[in-house]
Amino acid sequence: MGQPLWCAFCQLHPARPTESADKWHLDEVVIPIRGKKHWLWRAVDANGDTLDILVQTRRNARAARRFLARLIAQFGQPRVVVTDKLRSYFAPIRKLAPGADHRTHKGLNNRIEGSHRPTRRREKIMGRFKSQRQAQRFLAAHDQINTLFCPRRYRLTVFSNRHARADAFSLWDEYALEMAA
Repeated sequence: MGQPLWCAFCQLHPARPTESADKWHLDEVVIPIRGKKHWLWRAVDANGDTLDILVQTRRNARAARRFLARLIAQFGQPRVVVTDKLRSYFAPIRKLAPGADHRTHKGLNNRIEGSHRPTRRREKIMGRFKSQRQAQRFLAAHDQINTLFCPRRYRLTVFSNRHARADAFSLWDEYALEMAA
């Protein structure tokens, strides 16, 4: 049998927004893969859209520089970068985004902390990840599909939320028919 529907969906449609807000939230969270610690680096813009994710084995300045360079290559320079107080972010931001305002404060990064929740839920359902490559591919696709099916409810009325979900399902049906043909 062919590849799963979500794989085909991600191949047909770009995984990342073409333009992002100029305020980025960066965070990292540990994910176990075959009993070893790996770090999931995630970037979210001011609108709550996931810009990029990267699974790495380290949580140091070099890993932060690699992730930030990847983001800047794709989206350009940010105006503001919000991080937690991890010291590994300071040098890469100063070097790669010298004009960016770097903010670190306990409550400022709540937007990205909430974006880890669907990942944790999905990880538990799947029975953890088997390899770094599988985690990277799945999480990139999952964020894209999650954005489609889970609109930000706090901004929508009940009617608008129902309409957005109906649109998402009709879009998904169109993609499924397109891929089946």
